[in-house]
Amino acid sequence: MSFLTGLLRLRRGPWEMLATILIALGVVMLMQPFALALFTWSFPVTLVGTVMFIITSHFPE
Repeated sequence: MSFLTGLLRLRRGPWEMLATILIALGVVMLMQPFALALFTWSFPVTLVGTVMFIITSHFPE
């Protein structure tokens, strides 16, 4: 519940965690050898996570 509250109040911790999860998901999608669609979308997912992390690093604690 506090995670959702942090997201709604634009706090740094929950948004950085979400961005980190997106970056990790993108890397996993890049390294898997089974589905071409996941490989195709891996770079945009990683890019969105990275940009989100940069933006959310300026949010208040």
